[in-house]
Amino acid sequence: MDTTAEPLVEVDQLTRRFGPRRGVTDVSFTISPGEVFGFLGPNGAGKSTTIRLLLGLYRPTSGRMRVFGLDPTRDGVAINRRVGYLPGELALPPKLTGTQLLDRFASFRGLTDRTYRDALSKRFGAQLDQPVRTLSKGNRQKLGIVLAFMHRPELLVLDEPTSGLDPLMQDEFAHLVRETVDDGRTVLLSSHDLEEVQQLGDRLAIIKEGRIIVTDSVEGLRRSAPRTVDLWFEGDVDTAQITDLDGVELRGHEDGRYTFSVTGTVAELLSTAGRLGAVDISARRADLDELFLSYYRDAADGGTTGGEVTDAH
Repeated sequence: MDTTAEPLVEVDQLTRRFGPRRGVTDVSFTISPGEVFGFLGPNGAGKSTTIRLLLGLYRPTSGRMRVFGLDPTRDGVAINRRVGYLPGELALPPKLTGTQLLDRFASFRGLTDRTYRDALSKRFGAQLDQPVRTLSKGNRQKLGIVLAFMHRPELLVLDEPTSGLDPLMQDEFAHLVRETVDDGRTVLLSSHDLEEVQQLGDRLAIIKEGRIIVTDSVEGLRRSAPRTVDLWFEGDVDTAQITDLDGVELRGHEDGRYTFSVTGTVAELLSTAGRLGAVDISARRADLDELFLSYYRDAADGGTTGGEVTDAH
């Protein structure tokens, strides 16, 4: 990933409204060439709306966006020639066989050398001799992956790409994404699957109810993640002496074990726990799914909604 190069994708204060329905509001992020950028949030958070804006399928209400330095509103055709897109709700012509479908799309894209396309089909075990309407969701998804990758686009825009795939094919897809980035190309990976983004992403944005909550590198989020500290006591204790400390919050209490979320240093916590007679302790960093949930809790409480934390790169 070249963080010194001009961004491949720039989104600045992007807003799209659908009458009374929520779309996205003041969304801002950049994607550098050669990175996997994870776009993380639950279904309905605004991920697909943002993607459709970037591909010129929607017009923004306000804000600015550029893909390859081009405006999707005016230059959608030129942008889409250089993009491979796998939509979250994949709709394929039901009567065509897999082979007919791939041939048609190869023709649309002027793809004359179909060696890579055929290798991808074999790699994912795509069913090519049956009409699309007879295929399972997983087999339709395999065709969608081949369609998105087969012309070796500069930018892959993948919306819930492993939906319906078995674990073996999910692992194969992860290898394909790494190969794509090693080849100097770029991936926008939109997903609600925390493990997938954690495994593949270089940086990510978390979106909730149409607003970006945080943008950072995966490692940056891990470094800033609160620690989960478990303290064991032989009897009940007055936890107020602990929760009064800066950056310490009680998360739970069961059978003499008290679980705290800790941001910042743990020196005062350890000192206070010792005075209260703690008999055991364990500590660990929150993993990405815990951090994701903590951002969502904070946003629901009004702590971070609308704010954006930029990464240190």
